[in-house]
Amino acid sequence: MLFANQLTQFQRWCCRDLRSFLKWVLLSIVVGTVVGVTGSAFYYCLDWVTAFRHTNGWILFCLPLAGLLIVTLYHLLDMNNDGGTEFILASVRDARQLRLRTLPLIFVSTILTHLTGGSAGREGAALQIGGSIGGQLGQLLRLDKRDSRIITMAGMAAGFSALFGTPIGAAVFAMEVASVGIMHYSAIIPCFLSAFIANLVASFFGVHHAPFSVQGVPAITPLSLLQLLLLGILCALAAILFCYSMQIGGTLYAKVTQNRWLKVVLGGVLVIVLTLLLGTTNYNGAGIEIIYQAVDGTAVPYAFLLKILFTVFTLQSGYKGGEIVPAFFIGATFGCTVAPVLELSPSFGAAAGMIAVFCGVTNCPLTSILLAYELFSGVGIAPMTLTIAAAYMLSGYCGLYHEQLIMYSKTKSLFIRQSAGQEYLNDEHKSK
Repeated sequence: MLFANQLTQFQRWCCRDLRSFLKWVLLSIVVGTVVGVTGSAFYYCLDWVTAFRHTNGWILFCLPLAGLLIVTLYHLLDMNNDGGTEFILASVRDARQLRLRTLPLIFVSTILTHLTGGSAGREGAALQIGGSIGGQLGQLLRLDKRDSRIITMAGMAAGFSALFGTPIGAAVFAMEVASVGIMHYSAIIPCFLSAFIANLVASFFGVHHAPFSVQGVPAITPLSLLQLLLLGILCALAAILFCYSMQIGGTLYAKVTQNRWLKVVLGGVLVIVLTLLLGTTNYNGAGIEIIYQAVDGTAVPYAFLLKILFTVFTLQSGYKGGEIVPAFFIGATFGCTVAPVLELSPSFGAAAGMIAVFCGVTNCPLTSILLAYELFSGVGIAPMTLTIAAAYMLSGYCGLYHEQLIMYSKTKSLFIRQSAGQEYLNDEHKSK
């Protein structure tokens, strides 16, 4: 009788679990390969337009025209209310259907933004490209709602991995970001396998990422623990400043005009004027080179404030791109600036600040720790975790993605389920 029960369980395992495993392995290979190829093409396009902008300064004056073209393309393809990364997160949580046109639109519009000097990142496009490919494959195969969520997450992980070369952090980010506090472990094989395959495909096409060199990692002592906590507190404030600046910028644009075309032209003009006043293009585009300089220990003290302004002027007026690389820029330059005040190495402060501010604006602590490990080859990971933890807890309930749900209180063992960006009121209100 016991043998018969074990045989029955084994048959169920073969029919259910093993079959599901093999299905997701096959789907992950497809998603990782397709997203890896697309992500590689996107990487090289961004690389080329960035190099072109650096050698042709006049292209900055085309920023308003690029904005008009972006808004027109979205209007002609009936995507005026496109939520960008927000909609990708909503599709993960609520299984909303993604349109195939999202892929070419975000691809082209992000390229135009970077070509003409808008301050934006690349991960927003990577998440949308990967999520769209995954979502479309799910629709093509007529997957149910649950599986559609999983394959969309796999696409997000693959897109992030192909562009950043961080497959572990990318996989966890896709599982963690939509509902903070609830990990979608059902997607663990699709996300990790898709991320690794996309990274392999990108590497095959020559996509590479120069390693960061972190210096001056502090030993763990009672004094350094205090220094690391203080750095985390300051990074939390920087994250809050960035998130609320984005919200305020959007509100101010809306008060000036509701016309999409006028708004994007206004944003382009503001970026041009600010660039000319400063006499530098360090704050245009993603600013990857400035991040490397900060981790090397050099940063303009007010660089993080200027990057916030440039990013708000760009993204809140209608240009396309991501917020994560600007968050890296803000965190790295901020950390490099405040670290000496805390008697920490500017290089280590930049690295820790870069990840801590990312954690504060995305509310993804596990992703942040894994990204720190991958980006810095494990150097300084132990002390960085304390700064990341402090930034997560003290950044409150702000966030760059309003479709993101924070499921549990950051300060108490309490289920709250609220959107990032909403104010947390009190225990009694949330428990009703």
